[in-house]
Amino acid sequence: MSEKLEMGTRRFGRWNWLGTKTLAEREIRRFLNVWAQTLAAPLVTAGLFLLIFALAVGPQRGDVMGVPFVTFVAPGLLMMTVIQNAFANTSSSIVSAKVQGNIVDTLMPPLSPLELVMGYVTGGIARGLFVAVSIALGMLLFLGISVAHPIWLLVFAIVGSAVMAGLGIIAAVFARKFDQMAAITNFIITPLAFLSGTFYSLETIPPVLATLIHWNPMFYMIDGARYGVLGVSDSDPRLGLVICLVTAAFVLSVCWRWFKSGYRIKS
Repeated sequence: MSEKLEMGTRRFGRWNWLGTKTLAEREIRRFLNVWAQTLAAPLVTAGLFLLIFALAVGPQRGDVMGVPFVTFVAPGLLMMTVIQNAFANTSSSIVSAKVQGNIVDTLMPPLSPLELVMGYVTGGIARGLFVAVSIALGMLLFLGISVAHPIWLLVFAIVGSAVMAGLGIIAAVFARKFDQMAAITNFIITPLAFLSGTFYSLETIPPVLATLIHWNPMFYMIDGARYGVLGVSDSDPRLGLVICLVTAAFVLSVCWRWFKSGYRIKS
């Protein structure tokens, strides 16, 4: 006869590795099943952006930070696409489950709030990295842009994806229906992404606006990715990494707190 567990003792130990792994695999399989929408579409969109800039702006615009304008824009587009997809992965999964009423299937298994956060965030990071690799290969094949500092690019892609996956959890928990989720994406996430230095250097904009952009964590994600690809950046990548890590810690702690309290999920 198996030994009886004391009240409050977890059957799976301090960390339910199997449950966390299963949740992460579910999130990864979810976006792989619709790869044309989740992986191919971002690659096509980034390619169209680069094509438009190359045709409309590239010939007239001089070098930016010592590199051609299209080359300067490419790493920013890569990172912007990565973080947007990390956000979309967690936000769409949770808000869909809430609206369809099957969020209970995620809450009932023996997963702690931290394990839930890690499972969802791992799926968001995985989608971000899939997109990063595909766009990086496209830049290499069609633009001849190689990665100057691959470790820096990988670190910023992972940390940036973690931040945005966490923000996706927060937005989805807060939203009660799809139009609220769309409002958060259109009026908060997209403007912050476009106002993050993706298409310009801070040297070319008014000092007041540049100061405001420094308060946008997405700026440091974009700038860090640019340093990873090109070896040039507007700010010190070490400072950017610290800011991104602090932001990730804050965002994920909010996710943990909301899962623990059941805020707008269990009620």
